[in-house]
Amino acid sequence: LSVVMSFRITPLLSTPALCLGLVLSACNPQKPLPVVDSVNLDKYAGRWFEWARFDHSFEEGCDCSVAEYTVMEDYVRVVNSCYENGEWRSTDGKAFPVEGTNNAKLEVQFIWPFKGDYYIVELDDEYQYVLVGSPNREYLWILGRSAKRDLETMHKLKSTATSLGFDVTALILTTCAEAPSK
Repeated sequence: LSVVMSFRITPLLSTPALCLGLVLSACNPQKPLPVVDSVNLDKYAGRWFEWARFDHSFEEGCDCSVAEYTVMEDYVRVVNSCYENGEWRSTDGKAFPVEGTNNAKLEVQFIWPFKGDYYIVELDDEYQYVLVGSPNREYLWILGRSAKRDLETMHKLKSTATSLGFDVTALILTTCAEAPSK
């Protein structure tokens, strides 16, 4: 799924303010986001339906979001599609496995040279559902192989996300019930 980054340059207000900010941020560090032990990218490949997500501008107006993953030689091809205003739109990207993570952490790129974190936090043994997030807790997706959400699985994944510091009250539920087939 795509990640869009924005940058803003602001002037330094004062040295004391900078010191205070550094001290306060050090007092409340974000816990590292744990990931699964390993991911078999060949099993992970294929179509995933978005069951729920945090709201971000790059998915604004989208419903029935679908991610299609294809393993290539050096990366995973990502095609994200969604149903918006009566028609399908899509965007292509690449996901690069982070070395030393057994494919549990990927860097996803839709606009060169920017990459975003894609951490596989929970994945069932049959590769039927997945919880994906970012270490800063600003991005969260719950995906399943079926367009129809499994409520028991949703509850489990939301509970896991909450325990990891995600605000699941911000999740938007998506559906493919009214979108025509691609």
